[in-house]
Amino acid sequence: MNQKSTRQPIWLPLVIALAMVVGLFIGSRFTVNKPVADNDRKLNSILNLIAQDYVDTTNLKDLIEMSIPQILSKLDPHTSYFSADELKAATDDLNGSFSGIGISFVMMNDTIGVVEVIPGGPSEKVGIMAGDRIVTIDDSIATGEQMTSGAVMKRLRGPKGTKVKLGIQRQNTNKVLTFTVTRGDIPVNTVDAYYMIDKNTGYVKINQFGRHTYDEFLTAMASLQEEGAKRYIIDLRGNGGGFMEMAVLMVNEFLPADEPIVFTKGRYKRDDSEVWSDGNGSFQDAEVAVLIDEFSASASEIFAGALQDNDRGLIVGCRSFGKGLVQKEFVLPDSSAIRLTTARYYTPSGRCIQKDYKEGMLNYEKELIDRYMNGELYSRDSMKIDKNQVFTTLHGRTVYGGGGIVPDIFVARDTSGITNYYIEVVNAGLLQRYAFDYCNKHRAELNKMEDYNQFLRTAPSDEALIRDFADYASANSIAPRWYYINLSRDVIVTNLKALIARDIFGSQAFYPILNRNDKTVLAALKALNKHKAVFPITE
Repeated sequence: MNQKSTRQPIWLPLVIALAMVVGLFIGSRFTVNKPVADNDRKLNSILNLIAQDYVDTTNLKDLIEMSIPQILSKLDPHTSYFSADELKAATDDLNGSFSGIGISFVMMNDTIGVVEVIPGGPSEKVGIMAGDRIVTIDDSIATGEQMTSGAVMKRLRGPKGTKVKLGIQRQNTNKVLTFTVTRGDIPVNTVDAYYMIDKNTGYVKINQFGRHTYDEFLTAMASLQEEGAKRYIIDLRGNGGGFMEMAVLMVNEFLPADEPIVFTKGRYKRDDSEVWSDGNGSFQDAEVAVLIDEFSASASEIFAGALQDNDRGLIVGCRSFGKGLVQKEFVLPDSSAIRLTTARYYTPSGRCIQKDYKEGMLNYEKELIDRYMNGELYSRDSMKIDKNQVFTTLHGRTVYGGGGIVPDIFVARDTSGITNYYIEVVNAGLLQRYAFDYCNKHRAELNKMEDYNQFLRTAPSDEALIRDFADYASANSIAPRWYYINLSRDVIVTNLKALIARDIFGSQAFYPILNRNDKTVLAALKALNKHKAVFPITE
């Protein structure tokens, strides 16, 4: 009977967190009115009671750190809390470089979800993919309430050259996959690549909207313009957003003066804004297509939505993520921060593309999986469109609000060559490992080559490359099954050549090879040829 209980009441962390959140906001951000002041006194009284009279010694600081995210999660999916360490790491991701494994992640129901794998980084090189869930780190369980974002970062980041072993759950297999990642410097370049697809068309791949994205974008566009580009494909697939200001500046480059770009509307007038083009853009006469997918979110959707609503560009791909909420960062006295949703943003036609989150976080998080299960990524007819939210573009085309940006030209997910054999070798990370080993074996001769085109001219034949890879996979416990290998031949060979070229020449060599068979890129090229910048678009 005299043994002390170690379990805390369910309400305790919530009360503590609420007291801290309210107290900090009252003290540093807002004018105190009587109802708020009364609640503040009540909550502080409860905190004092716990500190003085609760039966067990309680670490209030730890409880608060764990509980604040639970409080904020009751508001909306994108209001979030960052400890001081987490805030620094998040800022590094957008501003500079760091040493780590090269992923962006979110905590989803106490599990680490990989939302982005930095191209060319350590994780990408071993085969970790966006959508993976990290369940173990160095053979220790990495799930549960104790796994805060800060705790995860401390375990994933570390000195350059050190290794971390990750257990991965992937949607297409029930097995836990194991990857060993060697930490390295992670450059935060937001423009992965730019090059001329044909004599008239420049391609730009942007992975996020960081503090320097606009400068990187202008550099890429100016270089392509000098090479003869008259039209552009802007690839925002997999781009989860970032700084809204960067997207606004980029849109401005394509619009004549006094065209709407984005509006925000909040609870208070101070959070309302309107942004219009200034007419100083350098590419007002250029044709443009924007590529999006289900992972294109936030600033990516602002960019795509502004061009679509002004009938200024073609949107190609599949329906985007659907994030229409604006967060404002409030730095707290201990250098932690809350990114609080203070407004919704609206595209020029007046639509908010935020998808529904009223049915709870679990349903919100699994919505992308539902798209796969419902066949939306394979058929336009299966696409979820809210017919109650109807808007019109500048030239009278119909567009819809709620649930993301619906593309002008839908491109179904390419499943050609995706066999069980291909899934196995991808899940084992063998494509990346083979490319790395191939480069090490042939590095002396590869380093003498001028560019990836010379590599392609002198590379082994497709037949030789696929046979060598099958032997490599067999040596790594994946038996050759030639019926399936032949079905997957093109996708395997294309990926191997692109990965080898990137290891030697960088991302600038990766996308020109990979995009040769990319159906979304090819659809954008076809559409630009057909429409030739004549708007409104009729299909």
